[in-house]
Amino acid sequence: MAESEQDDDQTVPDVRLRGITKRFGDVVANDGVDLTLEKGSVHALLGENGSGKTTLMSVLYGLYDQDDGDIFVRGDRQAFDSPRDAMDAGIGMIHQHFQLVEPMTVLQNIVLGHEPTERGLVDIESARADVEAITERYGFDIDEYLDVPVRDLDVGVQQRVEIVKSLYRGAEILVLDEPTAVLTPQEVEGLFDVMAELTASGHSLIFITHKLDEALTAADDITVLRDGEVAGTVDAANATEQELARLMVGREIDFDRKPRETAIGDSVLEVTDLHVSGDRGLKQVRGVDFAVREGEILGIAGVQGNGQTELVEALTGLRPVESGTVRFDDEDITGTSRRDRIEKGIAYIPEDRQEEGIVMDYDLIRNSLLGFQTTEPYVERGVIDWAAVRDHAEGIVEEYDVQPPDATTEAASLSGGNQQKFVVGREIEHEPTVMVASHPTRGVDIGSIEFIHDRLLELRDAGLAVAFVSSKLEEIQTLSDRIAVMYEGEFVDIVDPEAVTEEDIGLLMTGAALDGSADRPAAKDGWSDGGRPASDRGDES
Repeated sequence: MAESEQDDDQTVPDVRLRGITKRFGDVVANDGVDLTLEKGSVHALLGENGSGKTTLMSVLYGLYDQDDGDIFVRGDRQAFDSPRDAMDAGIGMIHQHFQLVEPMTVLQNIVLGHEPTERGLVDIESARADVEAITERYGFDIDEYLDVPVRDLDVGVQQRVEIVKSLYRGAEILVLDEPTAVLTPQEVEGLFDVMAELTASGHSLIFITHKLDEALTAADDITVLRDGEVAGTVDAANATEQELARLMVGREIDFDRKPRETAIGDSVLEVTDLHVSGDRGLKQVRGVDFAVREGEILGIAGVQGNGQTELVEALTGLRPVESGTVRFDDEDITGTSRRDRIEKGIAYIPEDRQEEGIVMDYDLIRNSLLGFQTTEPYVERGVIDWAAVRDHAEGIVEEYDVQPPDATTEAASLSGGNQQKFVVGREIEHEPTVMVASHPTRGVDIGSIEFIHDRLLELRDAGLAVAFVSSKLEEIQTLSDRIAVMYEGEFVDIVDPEAVTEEDIGLLMTGAALDGSADRPAAKDGWSDGGRPASDRGDES
């Protein structure tokens, strides 16, 4: 029989973790961690990447055995040997990388391993009725997708499928591991609505995140981890972002707009009347014109899916151009390969680090060579100089504070923020002329965000041309010298970030113009909406 505990005030929380310690060799991932989840509440677990958040929840979910400490669920001491034990205790975990079988339908994924049977056969209609009852109760709005393969769904719908799958298995306590990392702002709002509906019905949620505003918005209580230890637990209603940031990183964080140190120079990367199609043949970029200049950061804002991905791939040589031109230092490079553009000095930080930036099974030494396998000083007479490569990788690890500081570590064992810092470091250390960065801070913590921002600003001040894509309005406005707002494959406007508000940019992201064309904010230094000087536009001037 399980040992029980009871609070002095006679209330028993849904989950109490007491003194949880977890080691991996000499690394202490969790060190005496306490956490209490009250019934019907959202408890945010906040911390930088690598602070021990996911490890702690993996202990609760039975993926890891703790080395010390106790787990109590509804007052009963538990010893989970596997996730099955945790599920039997009513705990479900929604992982950051979804655990779905992509060729199977939504319905098949939800009931997989828990299919109802009738006379030895799967009763799929009974399963459908049970799933529809759950989706109707919580307003998940996925009934139309039940017979659709998961691979055909966007990530927001896939996430809801994961939550329904846990509820179908009887979960009353849900752990959401970085659930907003791959969602659009609209999808984040939808997720928070779902979370509110779940807690209103008596479910309890642990919300793992590194985003301060989301923790304050969605949570009742917030526990901050730093270096595997509890830095503090606060009431979300009375906390501030500044307080949480100090708890997370142990110092003040500065995200104020930095003054520029160098003048803006000549155009380096120029795009004229660019048209690009997507994977299914649909036009995704429609007649875009712009230029990026020496010592300038051009921010490209927009809701995900409005052509930013295809535009970036066309700039970096990963996607063919249907029509129009891309010029680098006045040379037409429209039809050149990615390798040719690397050799010319066009660096690329991809939006999906795990799919495009690194090979997860490679160590950091081999990952440091990706894209530069034929270039000196790493290759001589067709033979890779692994000693030089290792020195290069170790330099990145040290300079960009990649943790753990070991170049022989596999990329898969790093936290997302450390993977991102490594990719950023690799691209910068090859001394590019142009940096194209797509969502460079997606899925990373506040300390890593500050670090990456500082590196991009250093590139700008060193005279590089930087084009970066982000859906974060505050980030776009803080870093950019000019902001191009993209909607349905076109640039709605290119504006001066000091002359517009976040609300103005958000309005442009919907495709709407600001209050009358005559009142639209002017771009800097006489540069037009298309990004070319007025003097270069003939009779338009």
